[in-house]
Amino acid sequence: MNSCLPADLGALIASARAGSVRAAGRLLSLVESADRERVLALLDPAPVRVVGVTGPPGAGKSTTIAVLVTGYRARGLRVAVLAVDPSSPYSGGALLGDRIRMSAHIDDSDVLIRSVATRGHLGGLAAAVPAAIRLLGALGYGLVLVESVGVGQSEIEIAAVADPTVVILNPGAGDAIQAAKAGLLEVADILVVNKADRDGAAQTARELHIETGLPILTLVAARGTGVEELIEAIDTHHRADTAARGAARARAQILSLAQSRLRGHPGLDDLAAAVAAGRRDAYTAAEQLLAEASPDQAR
Repeated sequence: MNSCLPADLGALIASARAGSVRAAGRLLSLVESADRERVLALLDPAPVRVVGVTGPPGAGKSTTIAVLVTGYRARGLRVAVLAVDPSSPYSGGALLGDRIRMSAHIDDSDVLIRSVATRGHLGGLAAAVPAAIRLLGALGYGLVLVESVGVGQSEIEIAAVADPTVVILNPGAGDAIQAAKAGLLEVADILVVNKADRDGAAQTARELHIETGLPILTLVAARGTGVEELIEAIDTHHRADTAARGAARARAQILSLAQSRLRGHPGLDDLAAAVAAGRRDAYTAAEQLLAEASPDQAR
């Protein structure tokens, strides 16, 4: 396998630690590549707070993250944002730009905003996100905000890497019902009703509290109203997991990463062509793929 590691990797790491967003971006690209483990081996693990933000499309996740970045920068933290975007199953490219959402922070060298394409990954988080979080911690970022795609049940995977998981919803029954169907309410550590100046916000908060037993925060992210209360809730939250819940999160992460490894198996394209041509059925092809992958996974 060809390596794309630069000869000046040590200097690149030093530059990223000193505040170069460009250097940090190059390192993030490396941990999304086959050189991931070789880069991480050069870095000592460091503690980093990871806050997940998820919710249905249009709930205001990006706006909420933008005001959270402002709040945490005022506290002196270096902040990184990993915005996990949907990507084409054919091209694998990110559909959303990482500069568009949070342009107010574009000139702040202590804020890194990165779009990560899911690259066909079935989970809500791209396969490289856990490694990216480890890298960012080693580079001196004190907080990583992970915004997930917000399109369905796979969003539950965010809880495997974040503590707390913040679920953003809008007033009205629709968001709450869809969130319950998607399983978002089961993994929420903090529930926020955004756009709380709209009709129905108080009722939505009451219904969510009855449904989950969690305290419900209200927010008008576009105006910055309620942001300090949200930051306080994040800072004081410490997840108390049952063994079963912790194992469920770990299981989701393992299965998600395993699926990504299978996508890169060299025999997958031939098997897919055989199924498409009617020479094989999908069931036996799946069994063959797993059988062929098992020795690879064990090494």
